[in-house]
Amino acid sequence: MTGPDVPEPLHEVTVSVNGVRHTATVPARRLLSDFLRHDLALTGTHVGCEHGVCGACTILVDGAPMRSCLMFAVQARAHELTTVEGLGTIDAMGPVQQAFSECHGLQCGFCTPGFITTITAYLEENPDPTAEEARDAISGNLCRCTGYQNIVKSVLRAAEIRASADLGAPPLIDADARAGEAPP
Repeated sequence: MTGPDVPEPLHEVTVSVNGVRHTATVPARRLLSDFLRHDLALTGTHVGCEHGVCGACTILVDGAPMRSCLMFAVQARAHELTTVEGLGTIDAMGPVQQAFSECHGLQCGFCTPGFITTITAYLEENPDPTAEEARDAISGNLCRCTGYQNIVKSVLRAAEIRASADLGAPPLIDADARAGEAPP
């Protein structure tokens, strides 16, 4: 029983986030998004709607995209979590981050971490998407600033970057042409 005079029971949670083990003591109802942001100080995961609709809080759980606002921290035990911080740095960007930078795939940046994690997982499953497949892949993430065209270009460019890294050669296909638009 809980109430104003009864303290809420706490649970020790040990998780692996971005390859690093973390332990914290939290209430059972602590959302994973709040755990990441407040208990672990990993603020790259953004909280938008808190209903799993917008995608801003998307992280990777065992490599699969998951809305961290829909999962409790205690449920993350025994799972490998990857946040946007684990996908690259400003000095060593991952392919999706690099593509977003090159293709101007972000504006205000609030939704960007959710897009980066979603696209990273998607490209693992579909390394050579069409523009239509890219649009479908990002359809669960909302952005209020862009018209999504540059985000689609970013998906295609990230696929090129990944492919060229796998082959050790520069990319041969222009993301603008693949998205059905003439280069600027």
